[in-house]
Order: sequence, then structure tokens, then C-alpha cells
Amino acid sequence: MSAIENSLRQDGMRRVSGNTAAFLKRHAPFNRMAPEALAFFAEHAQIAFYPAGSEVIGPDAGNVRYFYLIESGKVYARQAGEVTLTEYSQLHLGAGEGFPIGAVTAGRPSTNIYTATEDSFCYRLPAERFLELMASSPEFNLFCTQYIASLLDQSRRQLQLQFAQKANEQQTLNSPLSGIGSRSPLSVAPETPLRQAMEIMSQAGIGSLVIAGDDRKPVGVFTRSDLLDRVVLADLPHSSPISAAMSPSPFMLEEHATAYDAMLAMATHGIRHVLVTDIEGCLTGVVSERDLFALQRVGLRQIRQAIDAARDIEGLQQASADVRLLAFNMLAQGVGAEQLTQFISALNDAVTKRVLQLNLERHPFDGVDWAWLAFGSEGRDEQTFSTDQDNGIVFAVPEGESLEVLKQRFLAFARDVNQDLDRCGFPLCKGNIMASNPQWCLSLDEWKEQFSLWIRMPHPDALLNATIFFDFRPLFGKSELADNMRRHLLGQAEANPIFLQAMARNALDVAPPLGKLRDFLTDLEPDHPGKIDLKKYGSRIFVDVARIYALATGVHNSNTGQRLRQSAQRLSMKNEEINAIVEALNFIQLLRLQHQYLEGEPGEQGHNLIDPEKLNELDRRILKESFRQARKLQTRLKLDYQIN
Repeated sequence: MSAIENSLRQDGMRRVSGNTAAFLKRHAPFNRMAPEALAFFAEHAQIAFYPAGSEVIGPDAGNVRYFYLIESGKVYARQAGEVTLTEYSQLHLGAGEGFPIGAVTAGRPSTNIYTATEDSFCYRLPAERFLELMASSPEFNLFCTQYIASLLDQSRRQLQLQFAQKANEQQTLNSPLSGIGSRSPLSVAPETPLRQAMEIMSQAGIGSLVIAGDDRKPVGVFTRSDLLDRVVLADLPHSSPISAAMSPSPFMLEEHATAYDAMLAMATHGIRHVLVTDIEGCLTGVVSERDLFALQRVGLRQIRQAIDAARDIEGLQQASADVRLLAFNMLAQGVGAEQLTQFISALNDAVTKRVLQLNLERHPFDGVDWAWLAFGSEGRDEQTFSTDQDNGIVFAVPEGESLEVLKQRFLAFARDVNQDLDRCGFPLCKGNIMASNPQWCLSLDEWKEQFSLWIRMPHPDALLNATIFFDFRPLFGKSELADNMRRHLLGQAEANPIFLQAMARNALDVAPPLGKLRDFLTDLEPDHPGKIDLKKYGSRIFVDVARIYALATGVHNSNTGQRLRQSAQRLSMKNEEINAIVEALNFIQLLRLQHQYLEGEPGEQGHNLIDPEKLNELDRRILKESFRQARKLQTRLKLDYQIN
């Protein structure tokens, strides 16, 4: 042993004895572990030095004997042999990151070769001690088994702390329904006479009554609104059974669902009550808008009522602003990005529908089948705080009517709607992807022909259009027209594998901004040095790959998370693999939402440019992991479509 190596070894020993605990407390998941667990790690771990260029561990070393935790320096990992789909092909690790978790847990050789790219110190915890720590520390166990999900959970906790004052003012929307609302709801049998049911409601001082069978499974709900519409105005005899006046097929959620789920259901379906059941479908509770209102200072009920009751655009403008404020409150409470973007989309849908209804008073289309289409992020139910309009119209031409005449009527209608949506905070699309553009106000046959043309001739413009227009859903009107469009699209895509390969090649044009020497590449946007565009180099990668796999496997859903999950089942991808990918997408979306809200100027649309150096250590680490998941997804796409 040389004098230098001996000196460095002694240096390592001193680091272990003096600084291990302090080091661990600065890094996840150790910063959340009990002092006893940290002491266990410090007692059994030894620090080792690896000169730049030396191999730390590789497949040839046999079953892994240590878990390594980088104390300082950089370690480069690359997969040995042919690239597979179950491991990363390459990655860079820095201080606070451990490896090889999978191999040491399974007691097998590492599939990666880990090499120090600069002089590095690593803690080495013997494999048997690693397993003991997993068994004794729930935090460490969760981290090792659900790596990215565990990091995300910690990031959300940090976000909550960042908005601690606001978050503490409100109860969490993540609370299970088992603890919200009425836990002993009154119910009557379907054959109960109306008079008796109303007497029960009056005596109990309640505004709704659940109708359930002898097995306690709900079959309907009777409310004060039903009393007016279905009893008084319908002149229904009070001796009639309550089943004649109830609203059948009530919306139900199981007890483990959250207040957020109930809120989303109310916003989506325009209902005021959600019944709560146990796992066997038996009634256990009722959650009302009033219950959820108590959780929110900015009330869903207020917003939804304001939207539904708005008589003009001015009334909708305030509601749109309230949607943003409510979404911020949910962000502060730690609601996940997938749920949050769906929630924003659901309430924005309600605003758009009301704008359409108001304009239909001046542009009636009685007797014409048509639908308002949402494209892009709106079509995927993935709207953020910063979103412009992407919409179109599909219509069927009634027999005897002129296509051109009808189209001109729809264009006049669409121009008014687009302008009103702009006034409500949805800016006009700079690329003119709007229903008022004659290119995107088409009959059903014209849309089909347009889709077929793009698929038959996948030139660059066609591929660009596919990334926008193939993410669509009906927002208002005859949804069957959109269903017809989607069946046609999936049939055409299935019959044209060359088109899918062209889309795959196009999707690989942008790579995650991971550097070989630095954690992140921040010089990809010349006009914004030091920044990363999280949409262009982050979420877009997941969206593009999900779209291709959805088309290839016949998935009808347009939401990226759902597309990934559903196509993964048909592609036989492992659950843990796809879960990690979806979690990575959700984290990037969460960063976008956080950044748009905190950095956006009042009255202006936010952007997606972030400076990774301004992120805290935990978020930088998760972002790096998320980009690795994006690269992993692209690697699979590259292999599936044989793209070199």
C-alpha cells in the first residue's frame, strides 16, 4: 500500500468516525430515519476511497457484498452487455446516492458496472447489515422498495412545508372519505311511501335521503330538489313509493377514496352528494358539497355554482380566477400532479361548456349533430396553470343541407367562443389551433380523411399535427362523433406500422437533458442559458411515447398516465417499471405547476423554464431520476421500433 493510499485510507476512517451521522442527516431517506437507524448505519458502514477511473463494483465481482453510498465524488454506471429494458443503460450518481439497491436486495451480482469518474469516497454497508436495516427501518425499506415514489413523497412534504401557513389553515384533501361527512346516514327502502320519507327528512332536519335495499346497497338518492321537480311540479301522489321520485344510480365511492376524489366527481358530474360504501358496496356514509366546502376556504361549491349560474362572460371571469386559486390551495396541500391537472381540466371544462351554452343562445344548431373537441393538454386532461386554447369542431351534415353553409355557421359560432374563452383566461392559440380556423372546423368525413392523410403520408408537418390532434376528447355535444373519429384513427394507425415508426423516430428527436459530466444540460436553449424547459425536455417525452404505445395497442384513453398504464398491460411491462415511469412524469408536472404559480407574473401565462441550481437537493435528485426514467422509456421505444 502506498503512502498516499494509506493516508487517504486514514482520512476515510476519520470521516466515518466524525461525520457519518451528520452526512446522513443531509440526505434522503436518512434524514427521515430514526436516530437508532442512523447509529446502526454509522456503526456498521466503512468508508472506502476509489480513485478516478477505478471500478467500484461490477458483474464479475459475483454476488454483491455491500450497499454503497457516495459520500463525495461521482460514480458512473453503465450496463454490462446488451442493453435490456429492466435497467438503466447509463447514469451518473453523486453525493447521497446509493447503489446497487436491486442487486444487494436480491443477493445477486450487479448488472451494471460502477466506475468512479473522479476521486470518490463511498460508505460500504455489508449486505447482511443492509437487509437488517431494511427490516428495522420503515423509511429505509420504503425507500429501497419504492425508490422514486419515496423521494416524491418527501418532495411533496417539503412543498407542504413551503406553504405551511396556507396548508395548516385547511384540512387535507387527501383525507379518506371514511372520516368525512355523515357516518350514520338515514336510508329507507325503495317501497317506502313518499309522505313517510319526507316526514323522516323533516324530523331529522336533513336535505337528502338515501334509498337502499335490505342489503344496505344504495339504489338512489332523494333530495329537496327532487321534491320540487319530481313531486310538487309533477303532481306525484304522496302515497307513491319513494323509488318513483328518487334519482337512481347514485354516484358512489369506497371509504378509502379521498376527499379529493369526491371533489373531482362533483366537479365532473355536477352532483352535490357522493355516497360512501364499504368494499362490498354497502352504505357507510354520505359526503356533501357542504362537507367539502368545510375543507376549502375557496369553495368548490361557490366556484361550480358561479360557473353554472353565470349569465354572461363577466360572471365566468371571476370563476376562472377562483379555479386557479383553488388549484393552488390543492397544490399547497400536497395533492399529486396527476389529480391536480385532472381537477383543473374538469373545472376548466365546466367554464368552457358554459361559454358554449351562452353562445348557443345566439348560434342555435337544433337538429345538427356536432361536438366541441379539446386537443393537446386539454384533450389529455393535463392542463396546468399555463394553458392556451387548442380546440376544434366536428359535425355531421344533415341530409339536404350544404356542408359549406353549415361550416360557415359553425365558424361564426366558434369565433365568438374563442374570443370569450380568451376573456376568461384561456389565451388564443398562437398556432391558430382553434375551432374558428376553417382547417379545424370539419365534418366527420373530413376529419377522417385528414387523419388518414397524415397517417398515409407522415411528413414532418403531419407528424407535428399528430402530436396535437391525436390527443383529443369531446368536451361538449355529440360525443359519438368523437368516438367515431377515434375508432377510425386507431384502425388506420394499426394498419400503418410505418407511420408509428415515423412517430417513434420523431419522438426520439429530443432527449432528456442529462449530462455526462454534469447532472443536467442547461445550455440547450440559447435564449435561456442555465435553464431547462421542463415541457420540451421533460413531460413531452412521456407524452409522445405514451401516444405511440396507445395507438399501437388500441388504447382509447387520451390521458398520458392512463395511456401508459393501459398500454403497459398489453405490452407486458412490469408494474413497478411503469409505476416508476408515471411517478417520474408526475414529478415533472408537479415542478411545472409549482414553478408556474410561484414565478408567473399576475395576469400573464407562466412558463416551464427552471434553473436546476435553484432547486433543493432533494428535488434535484428526483428530477435527475425522473429524466432517467424518460431516457429508459425512450430506450424501450427505440428497441421496439428498431431505430438506430
